[in-house]
Amino acid sequence: MQKWIMSGLFFVACGLALVLMLSLPGKEQVAQENKPQMPEVTLSAEHAETVVATSCISCHGDQLEGNVGPNLQKIGAELSAEQLYAIINKGKGNMPAFKDRLKDEEIANVALWLAEKK
Repeated sequence: MQKWIMSGLFFVACGLALVLMLSLPGKEQVAQENKPQMPEVTLSAEHAETVVATSCISCHGDQLEGNVGPNLQKIGAELSAEQLYAIINKGKGNMPAFKDRLKDEEIANVALWLAEKK
């Protein structure tokens, strides 16, 4: 009798493990879900400068020369607009995330504007 119970529990556990393996997302899917998708926007330098003036100069300086945060004057030579969007959106290191402070379109516009700084 005990063998039957143990065998039944074993097969139930195997079935549950199989269901979980087939239904849980893989590493690639999780990484893709965690990577914010930059919305398509048309660059508006004037609007980007306004957002930067209100949200970024306290750490990056009024000429983006760096202060508490790094120098951004030539950041476009190092990072793409998508990379900048991800950093602004989610934050990185000491930089806070701006996803709750700015609209996605504003973040994308600033990322495009910074990406042109080479």
